[in-house]
Amino acid sequence: MTRQVALLRGINLASNNRVDMARLRALVQDLGYERVRTHLQSGNIVFTAAATPPERVAHDIEEQLRLHLGLSVPVVVRSRDELAEILGRKPLPDAEIDPARFLVVFLSASADPAALRELGPAAFEPDRFWVDGREIFQWHPNGVRNTKLTNTFWEKHLQVTATARNWNTVTRLLELADE
Repeated sequence: MTRQVALLRGINLASNNRVDMARLRALVQDLGYERVRTHLQSGNIVFTAAATPPERVAHDIEEQLRLHLGLSVPVVVRSRDELAEILGRKPLPDAEIDPARFLVVFLSASADPAALRELGPAAFEPDRFWVDGREIFQWHPNGVRNTKLTNTFWEKHLQVTATARNWNTVTRLLELADE
């Protein structure tokens, strides 16, 4: 049994894709997953699962949402150990990190290097980003509100599902996975 974290893309934003967290927990429990917890209202689920591949877990949760709530919501899953490894990378010096302005974008698959070469970092300044495997680390010194580096941007350019969480949320999800 392993602790896993499911990250739902684009729920409870304004009136779009409204999902009650108690209902979400129940749907995940109905799949046979245990110790299910949610964090915030933005689609963060921590749970225990048998040795099921993350892609299968993501698919199963997506199907539950489609069948029971009529929603088409992409899901990205990482194990507890993957989350710990992501937090351990710290691509910015500790003193520079303002957790609310530092995001991790979780991708459903590794980014295509050819697609990344087409992106000129200068076009996004003062925002900065680093791509590392299935994650993109983003620093937004002026806040995230007006950035061009959105989930939709990454999905369009990389042809993968992308969902972002700030550093505080990623840290808290690891804490929940360890409880």
